[in-house]
Amino acid sequence: MGLLQLILGGLVILVSVTSLFRFYSAGFFLHEEDFCRHFYGAKAGYADFDMKAFSDRVEEVLAKMVSLQDKLEATIQDLEKNKDAMTVNISRREYKRFLEEEIMQPLYTARISLQLIRIPKVEDFQYGSLKEDPLINFFTVEEIRKYISAKENRLGKVNIYGVNKTYNTIGHACVLMKKDLEEYMNYEIGSFCSDDWNLAQKLMINGCDPLPRRRCLSRASILYQKPLPINESLWKSPDDRNVRWGNYLCRNFSCLSSKNPRRGYSKCTGCFEMEKEKVKWVTNSSIPADFLMSDVLAIKPGEMRIGLDFGVGTGTFAARMREQNVTIISTALNLGAPFNEMIALRGLVPLFFTLNQRLPFFDNTMDLIHTSGFLDGWINLQLMDFILFDWDRVLRPGGLLWIDRFFCSRKDLDDYMYMFLQFRYKKHKWVISAKSKEEVYLSAVLEKPPRSL
Repeated sequence: MGLLQLILGGLVILVSVTSLFRFYSAGFFLHEEDFCRHFYGAKAGYADFDMKAFSDRVEEVLAKMVSLQDKLEATIQDLEKNKDAMTVNISRREYKRFLEEEIMQPLYTARISLQLIRIPKVEDFQYGSLKEDPLINFFTVEEIRKYISAKENRLGKVNIYGVNKTYNTIGHACVLMKKDLEEYMNYEIGSFCSDDWNLAQKLMINGCDPLPRRRCLSRASILYQKPLPINESLWKSPDDRNVRWGNYLCRNFSCLSSKNPRRGYSKCTGCFEMEKEKVKWVTNSSIPADFLMSDVLAIKPGEMRIGLDFGVGTGTFAARMREQNVTIISTALNLGAPFNEMIALRGLVPLFFTLNQRLPFFDNTMDLIHTSGFLDGWINLQLMDFILFDWDRVLRPGGLLWIDRFFCSRKDLDDYMYMFLQFRYKKHKWVISAKSKEEVYLSAVLEKPPRSL
C-alpha cells in the first residue's frame, strides 16, 4: 500500500516539475530585463501573441491536473477505508489497467497540452513585433496546428502568388466548434479516414468552412462497381453498391422512393425516381410558375454554355441541360440521402456546397444560374441579400437568372420581390401563382445588364 502511494505521489511531482520547468525556461518566473521589457512592457511587440488562447490552454492543463489529483486522493481514501477487507495481492491486469487509464493517460494528455503551447522567447522580439500563427495555441490536435501554421516556401523563394509563405485557412466558426473540429482532424496520417462525412457536413452547415484538408485516405464502398456509360447513366438508377449507406436510414435507392414514409429525407420528394424526374422542364405543367427549358433557352439561343444549379436535387436539371450541350454544376448536400453520390453516378458534377459559402467562381463567368427547392421563404432577408449579390458577381453581363418556383407567404412577397428586383435585371418572364391559400410561387427569368464603366 505504501509503495503504491509513493508511486502515485512521485508521478504527480514529476509532471508538476516538468510543467514548472517549461514555464521557467520561457522566462515566466525569471523576469529578466529583456524579457520583462518585451513581454510585459512592450505592447507593440506583444500585440500579435494570442494571450487568450495561451491562458485558456494553461487553464485547461491545470484543470486536468486538479482532476487527476482529486482522483488519486479519492483512490487513496478508498484504500485506507477498505484496507482490512482487501486482499494483499491484486492482479497484474487490474494494476496495469489502473495505471494506464487512471494515471498515465491523464498525465499524457496534460503533458502533450503543455508541449503544444508555443511561448515566445526573448529573441522572438528582437526584430519588431512577434508574428504568431493565428489560433496556434487554441487547438490541441497537432494536425490542425500543422495545417494552420504558415508554410515557408523552399529556399525562401517567392511563389506564383507573390508571397514567401502559404497560409491555409479555416472558417471563423471553427473556433466555436473546437471539439467537433478536433474530432474531425484526429486521425492517423496516411491511414483510412473515419466514415465521418456527416461530421464534416455538420461543421460546414454551422459555418466552419472552409474545412482544413486532411492527410488520411477517404473510404469508398467495398463493393464499388464500374459506373454506367454516359448514354445510360443520365436516366437510370445507379448501382446500390456504389454508395456507402452507413449514415443513412435507407440502404438502397429503392428505399428512397417517395412511397416510403421513412426514407430519411423530406426535400425533393421523388427526386430519386427517374420516371418522375424525366418529365421535369420538358412537359407542360398545371402550375403557371413552371417554365419549359426550351422556352428559357430560346431567350438567348446559343449563348447558354455553362451554369450553376443552386438547389436540392439529384442533378436532373443538369442532365436535361447536358442534352442541350450546356454544362451545369449542381450544388448538393447529403441531407438524409446520397444526393452528391447520385449526381456523380449520373455522370454530372456535384458541388458539395452550403449557403454559408462564397461561390468558388470568378467574376462574370456564368451564363446561367438556376435556383429551385432550396432558396425559399424561410431565408433571412439579409442573408439572401449576400447570396444574391454573390450570384450577381459570378453571372456574366447578359447572363440569365432563372428563379424556379420560389415560394413564400403572401405577406412576405413584396419583400422578396424587392430582393430580386433591386439589381434592375431585364424581365423576360415573371409569374406569380398560388401555392396554397397562404403561400405563393414566384418564377422569373431575368437578364443581367452590362454595367460597363
